[in-house]
Amino acid sequence: MGFTQRTMFCGEPRVSDAGRQVTVNGWAHKVRDLGGLLFVDLRDRSGLVQIIFDPEKGTPEVRSETCLSVTGTVRERDGANKNANIGTGDVEIVAETWEVLNQAAVLPFPVSDESQMGKVNEELRIKHRYLDLRRPSMYRKLAVRSSLISRIRRHLDSKGFLEVETPIITKSTPEGARDYLVPYRLEPGKFYALPQSPQQYKQLLMVAGIERYYQIAKCFRDESQRSDRQPEFTQLDLEMSYVNQEDVLNVIEEMTLDVVNGLIEEFDLDKERVQPFARMTYDEALAKYGSDKPDLRFGVEIFDHTAASKGSAFGVFANTVEAGNFVRGLRYEGGAKLSRKEVGELEELCKSAGAKGMASLYVEDPANEIEGSLRTGKGRRVRGAAAKFLVPDEADRLIEAAQAEPGDLVCVVADTWAVTNEALNKLRLHIGTARGLRDPRKLAFAYVLDFPLVEWNEDEQRWDPSHHPFTSPKSADMQYIDTDPGRMRADCYDLVCNGVEMASGSIRIHQPEMQARVFDLIGVDKQAQQERFGHILEAFSYGAPPHGGMAPGIDRLVMALMDEENIREVMAFPKIGNGYDPMMDAPSTVDEAQWKDMGLQITPAPKP
Repeated sequence: MGFTQRTMFCGEPRVSDAGRQVTVNGWAHKVRDLGGLLFVDLRDRSGLVQIIFDPEKGTPEVRSETCLSVTGTVRERDGANKNANIGTGDVEIVAETWEVLNQAAVLPFPVSDESQMGKVNEELRIKHRYLDLRRPSMYRKLAVRSSLISRIRRHLDSKGFLEVETPIITKSTPEGARDYLVPYRLEPGKFYALPQSPQQYKQLLMVAGIERYYQIAKCFRDESQRSDRQPEFTQLDLEMSYVNQEDVLNVIEEMTLDVVNGLIEEFDLDKERVQPFARMTYDEALAKYGSDKPDLRFGVEIFDHTAASKGSAFGVFANTVEAGNFVRGLRYEGGAKLSRKEVGELEELCKSAGAKGMASLYVEDPANEIEGSLRTGKGRRVRGAAAKFLVPDEADRLIEAAQAEPGDLVCVVADTWAVTNEALNKLRLHIGTARGLRDPRKLAFAYVLDFPLVEWNEDEQRWDPSHHPFTSPKSADMQYIDTDPGRMRADCYDLVCNGVEMASGSIRIHQPEMQARVFDLIGVDKQAQQERFGHILEAFSYGAPPHGGMAPGIDRLVMALMDEENIREVMAFPKIGNGYDPMMDAPSTVDEAQWKDMGLQITPAPKP
């Protein structure tokens, strides 16, 4: 069926086009019938323009989201009727002829009303995602994403990288999450797996001499859903040969600055230009911020009061230190004005992270003799739970460790290293939000370096890789591999931004003997090494070069640019909870013939 094709996009007409006859195609964004004079805001991907239908020429039967083709004359609007909020607000098109290309049924939600769309159930939006994506706000996210990927490609192409596609159906070699398995029809009982990452393939490309590889890679992980996770996601996969850690970090930083700052300018995003990346070790990140992915848009650093709490008059502090644990805290600037209830909420926040509680010390103006307050040895005035148990000199030392001033609140957690990290990280982020320090205009990127090579798995009584088993240990720490593996650091690094992990990478093991030793360490026996990883061990025996890389997450980077907290908002067709797609009704059952074809049968789940 033919129709009159556009001569201009809806977002293009300007005053300079007045008197010109044009044809526009698009959807009826809003329809207003003012006593017979019909106004339609027609929208396509470029924007929208107001169409006027004269009742003397007839008017179309049209409702919101009806697909139209309209031919008419551009004219300038009267001064009082101009709309400065849109690019075409100075003009309108007087319709002469039109075609209803497809009448829209009653909509499941008001596509044209952004304020109302914020109240629409997310599952309903994703069920009708093709309508949800018509919204200009959603189109903008996909446009940013598209430009991001284009800019990455241009940048890496200019640096001598080769884009290579790796297989989607491959061998199951679990990397921390469950694999999605694909039955192999020709030999029942055998399975392909969808890749959790192209990790082994990109290392094999380095063995093959590609030297500089990248790919915009689809990855699949069968794991619990969160706001920043999806069963399938997209990452920039990148690998280089004959490099050290510094080389990889410099390539990623240069690319990110180029791409992100270019996007900020192209789309006029409400963001400050990204600055060169901060750097810190894993140990420094935990000591200062309680997290290996700290939000560096603000300070509020953790102080350690462990040594000063030895033999404290406050039994909680003294007993914690005696047990070999830690006394650490934060300064809450201006926190002395918080009510008892608000401080109680801070304590509950710490308890939710596993802490037994939180000791609080209000630092008051020395001139104010508040009921229940005490004077320290240096003339300060304090009150609160900690003040009741600390001798005056101890209170002074705690205030000085926190660098607190009158009007501040000192918050202290006494517990294990892991619990104090978890609790104080939560508390720090709460303070940052409450004080308005987490500026959404800032993207504070940082590298976190020197992670542990392995972590002890208490449940399984074994060492697990902190990142993945192909990560190279630091050569200086190889002396501990047989005696104290927990002391070994890895040549690995994370890129974080605003408290979110954006990328992970490492220098890889490239020698088969070293790879076998690491497999031994993490409990992969010789037989399993050959069955699961024999191909890569053999490849390393043929002169594999030193190599390393990184894999920034495309979805998470778009989330940061668009101020979105949910990954589903920046993907065209996401899944909801439990990996369900309400639009396609997937996953779904398959017919019995397909089961037989694959040599499979359903076994009823055991009764509880």
